[in-house]
Amino acid sequence: MTRFVLCAINAKYIHSNLAVHCLKAYADRFGKADAEIIIREYTINQYVEEILRDLYKTEADVFVFSSYLWNISYVRELMGELKKICPHASIWVGGPEVSYSGAAFLEENPAADLVMQGEGELLFTGLVEWKAGGQEEKSICDRQGLGIRTDEGIAGGGMAPCACLDDIPFVYENLSDFSHKILYYESSRGCPYRCSYCLSSEDTSLRFKSPDLVFHDLDRFLAAGVRQVKFVDRTFNCNKDHAMAIWTYLRDHDRGLCNFHFEIAADLLDQEAFALFETMRPGLIQLEIGVQSTNPDTIAAIRRHMDLPKLFANSDRVRDMGRIHQHLDLIAGLPFETYERFGQSFDDLYAHRPDQLQLGFLKVLKGTYMEKQAKEYGICYRDLPPYEVLKTPWLSFADLIRLKQIEDLVETYYNSGQYVYSLRACVSAFESPFAFYEEFSSYYLEHDYHKLRHSRLEKYSILRDFISFSGRKPLHFDELLLLDYYLPERAKARPSWAPDTSALKTEFKRAFREQGSLLFPEEVKAGTYDSKATANRCHIEPFSFDPAELITKGRLISANVFCLFDYSRIHPISSQARLVSWKRS
Repeated sequence: MTRFVLCAINAKYIHSNLAVHCLKAYADRFGKADAEIIIREYTINQYVEEILRDLYKTEADVFVFSSYLWNISYVRELMGELKKICPHASIWVGGPEVSYSGAAFLEENPAADLVMQGEGELLFTGLVEWKAGGQEEKSICDRQGLGIRTDEGIAGGGMAPCACLDDIPFVYENLSDFSHKILYYESSRGCPYRCSYCLSSEDTSLRFKSPDLVFHDLDRFLAAGVRQVKFVDRTFNCNKDHAMAIWTYLRDHDRGLCNFHFEIAADLLDQEAFALFETMRPGLIQLEIGVQSTNPDTIAAIRRHMDLPKLFANSDRVRDMGRIHQHLDLIAGLPFETYERFGQSFDDLYAHRPDQLQLGFLKVLKGTYMEKQAKEYGICYRDLPPYEVLKTPWLSFADLIRLKQIEDLVETYYNSGQYVYSLRACVSAFESPFAFYEEFSSYYLEHDYHKLRHSRLEKYSILRDFISFSGRKPLHFDELLLLDYYLPERAKARPSWAPDTSALKTEFKRAFREQGSLLFPEEVKAGTYDSKATANRCHIEPFSFDPAELITKGRLISANVFCLFDYSRIHPISSQARLVSWKRS
């Protein structure tokens, strides 16, 4: 029996690799050869020696690597060392990093014997039968999508034929093996849009998996209670009927455990979609919306089509529902976008208060139209993966460095969701959100904070020190920081700048004994309320404004109140504790 090892090198432990599971599932169903197919998943954070030992022990006849931006350098090194210790084994490579330059990859990497270009299910299954059947090399040299090293040189070319998505079975054999991982799933391949930076920009095919088959697969995820499933469909809702059928099925069969992530075009959402969203459990789905830029010239240059006013109106509506976690995306380094104009795009998205604002940097991917545009426009990017932009005619390398520093702070402060109300007050004291992050990043660098890892408490203190340094300290700012500090979790360490509440402990205890009906009405009604046990899962803090009024209505009104943080009830979207406030006597 011929043994094949499908090897995935993931970016993080929490990730899984959909591609290798698709290849195995398809070959197991349709392959007729006497072959054993094994999957091995690793991460780029592991030592090469560790993976080499594990692969060597498999005693495989063929090693197959899945290549991407984040792992291709690692894969090249691994292949070279693996060939030394397993000289008689064949090494095959597939994935986006070799699909558009198979012959060049084989020439540059002598350890690789074969490259699969394009979708792999049909090609890999045929190759398994060829290898396991002991057929001659010349019998496959003319196969579409294959690049192979022969005695006469490198043969083959083109892109592999596409499989019917309905033929690909559910790819995760044992879901219990993925209990701590994000799972990836696709209900379609291809995209009707031609955004120049995307791998789908030159792909004219758009195919969907039959809804009934998708429902069968979703049942497996729902029954297993997996943590998160990310749909990798390029634009999930490009076909309204398809998207609505899947969203409706998730709503109707939700078991209260799973989260499903979708990349969508927000301007395609309509009243029917919002009516459905209103009936979903908070946290059942999350949406990622790629805006990329609000500069009309940039949008036209990258061949992106979207109705920005409608996109933002729909994004606001999703946010105001409070049921769906929402990401808005930007890309720095696109044509015609200067540093100042990117700042405007940043401010435009920030104004809509997404749960996360993802600031990415242009990567000139092989096989994309942007690869051609880069030469035309004079966009300079790295020769090696991840092919990230270095400078453009509109954006210098120094500008990109500044944007990287801003990205770090956006990720640390904004996207963590742990500084919501203090950040909102900070930003309002500056000319714009972008101006705030610019000044904050300069302060961060001047104090060498970027060189160290900081505790959660230290991050609050750094923000507080910066605002004091800027001379723009908002009203009630220390209390806003405390509100943010205690909303996500019952912190053990109390900030040095927080007021001393030791004299209020007697009042706190009395509140749990005497205010049960106000603070925990459901438990009191059910007869399960225990004041001592409840005190252990909560925190009480005095405020000179009403936090509940701020959170629910956005109004900062002076008031002498106690506020209770109930950590037994965390909001599924904001990840914040339930709040109850009452006037102090």
